[in-house]
Amino acid sequence: MLAGLADAGIDVTDADFLLGTSAGSVVAAQITSGVGLPALFQAQVDPALQREELTPQEGALVEVFEFGAKVEAEVTDPMERLRRMGEMGLAAETVPEAERRSVIEVRLPYHVWPERNLAMVAVNAVTGETRVFDRASGVGLVDAVTASCAIPGVWPAATVGDARYFDGGVRSFTNLDLGAGYARTLVIAPMPDPVLEADAASIAEHGGLIEVIAPDEAAFAAFGADPLSPASRTPAGHAGFAQGWAAAQVVAALWDKAQHTPGRQ
Repeated sequence: MLAGLADAGIDVTDADFLLGTSAGSVVAAQITSGVGLPALFQAQVDPALQREELTPQEGALVEVFEFGAKVEAEVTDPMERLRRMGEMGLAAETVPEAERRSVIEVRLPYHVWPERNLAMVAVNAVTGETRVFDRASGVGLVDAVTASCAIPGVWPAATVGDARYFDGGVRSFTNLDLGAGYARTLVIAPMPDPVLEADAASIAEHGGLIEVIAPDEAAFAAFGADPLSPASRTPAGHAGFAQGWAAAQVVAALWDKAQHTPGRQ
């Protein structure tokens, strides 16, 4: 998406604040690493440049969503829902934690926090509390990204200090509420999400300019039956590039309006 936008003349990577959740934390770390979007895009779509990835157990992601839907139907307290997800994840059989962290480490061009306002979200596997990692958190970039990407039931919880963390996506796919208060907001979402819709509406109601871009039909088809499968990298990358081109006019309008809007951008 970002490479397609840039190729169409709209580079949004200069945003004042970048907030990443789950795979979004990888993207945010990559685009603030100093490596250009064309090179990052080629590393995504060119099989010769693709890094080795772990293949999750077949059906694991489906089981996570089914468990999440069951918890949501049975439990009304949001924190208890997160604790239940954490409990499930801690009990699941996964690859060793160190093996998973090594994969994340290889994904990132650099392993130190950039001099940018970058943050990523994870959830405490035991308490359900939200943790936002940034340069001031005292947590290394690789550990922060590993925690934000640790889907419970698919990957092991990530140890940070004396606590273990799971994917921030169990709280919200985008955690948009944690990035409120800016004059303009661009959301590149992994899928439709009622929580995201409510958060986006709240930002608009408070005078913020916002655009939400979710995968189009071609992107969903490119993801395939298992969007965590490494085999989806090339088709998903090309579909995202095309959608970025298609969305360039809408995003350009957002960026142009924001230049005449007071406040943080």
